[in-house]
Parts: sequence; C-alpha cells; structure tokens
Amino acid sequence: MFKRKLMALDYHNPTGFDCKDETEFRNFVVWLEDQKIRHYKIEDRGNLRNIPSSEWPNYFQKYLQDVNCPFSTQDRQETVDWLLGLAVRLEYGDNVEKYRNCPPATEANNAQKAADPLINLDTDNPDFKAGVTALANLLKIQRHDNYLVMLKAIRILIQERLTPDAIAKANQSKEGLPVSLDKHILGFDTGDATLNEAARILRLLHIEELRDLQTRINEAIVAVQAIIADPKTDHRLGKVGR
Repeated sequence: MFKRKLMALDYHNPTGFDCKDETEFRNFVVWLEDQKIRHYKIEDRGNLRNIPSSEWPNYFQKYLQDVNCPFSTQDRQETVDWLLGLAVRLEYGDNVEKYRNCPPATEANNAQKAADPLINLDTDNPDFKAGVTALANLLKIQRHDNYLVMLKAIRILIQERLTPDAIAKANQSKEGLPVSLDKHILGFDTGDATLNEAARILRLLHIEELRDLQTRINEAIVAVQAIIADPKTDHRLGKVGR
C-alpha cells in the first residue's frame, strides 16, 4: 500500500518494504528523517538512530509529536502512510521546478505502456501461463517462476536470433506467395489462438533459417569439391599434388 510513495521518494526497496518487521521499520524511520523530512538537526537524531535501544518506541512517539503526526505508535500503518505523505510534500517543496514540468500520471502510464507492451498482459491468466510455458519449451528456455520474465527472455532470444543481415533481408520489399498458417500443424496446443499463431510463425521462421543454413552448407561442399576434383599433376614426382 506504500509502493507508489516509496518509489516517488527513491526508497531502495519499495516493493518489499514490510512495516511489521521491527528492524526494517526502525531503519526506515531513520532513513526518512535523515534523507527526506529532516525535522531534527543532525546532532539531535541520535535517539532515533539508536535502533537496538529498548527505549526506541518512546523516542519515536516523541518524534511523531514533534512533527505533529495525528497518529500514535500503535497505529503503525497509518503512521507510515502519514510520514510518507509528509516526506512527499517536503520533497516536492524542495524541487518544485523539477516536478513542475513532469507529465500527468496518465500520460506517463500511457508512455510506459507504449514503450513496453508486455505491461498490459494479465500474467495471472492460466492461458497466458500455459502459452508462455509452451513457447519456452519450444525454444528450450529455462523455466522461471515469473512468467513475465520468461516471456521477456523469449523476446530477447528472438531479437538476438534476428541478425542484422536477417533484419535487412526482412525489410526488403519482395513479392511472395501468402502463407496460410491454418495449414501448418503446430503439434501442440497452448490453449490460446493468438499464441498458437505466434508459435506457427516462429516455427516457419526457424524452418526458413534452416533452409538458408542448408543452402550455405551445400555451397561450401560444392566449393570444396571444385578444389579437390581438379588437382595439379606433377609428373616429375609421379604423384598427384603440388
């Protein structure tokens, strides 16, 4: 529930912060006072920094009173949220010019979604998980607990396989016969029609790469045969060779 404010304040662990962990909570309060709120002078922060002290809750309660927090130490979540709000206001006040030209949250979110289309995916959908697993198995990519990470790995692999020569070749306009994907048997079913179609496309691209590789192998064999089929004959040595 504090993630957005923690991210706005550049906290080192915005997604994993646990205010119920006493040590983590005390360190967080010290960080917030030292880096963002700065209500006390540096020399007056010693009691808050004495994290192992059994008197720390009393020091913290006094700190809450000094910053005019309406909540007490017993209301930990409310206290954390209020302190974060105070820190955000102070951070904005110290950097008004920096944040004045920031785009609205909706524009920033739209830009982020446009930059990374994977952000719109429902990663908890069973069909999505099955499809990503099938693609990972097809491409021999190691399994991962996070299916979005697996999908990003698939994307990276595909991008790396597309060499500059292949990309240049793909960008060349050329006429060809349309391919009906329905006529190509996939061999497995991801449970999602879109993923099935993507897998068929990947398979066809792979076959095309294999054909190109076979053509190059054949050319190499022909070149080698041309060399060994026309040896130089040296009659003085009585043997074939140079």
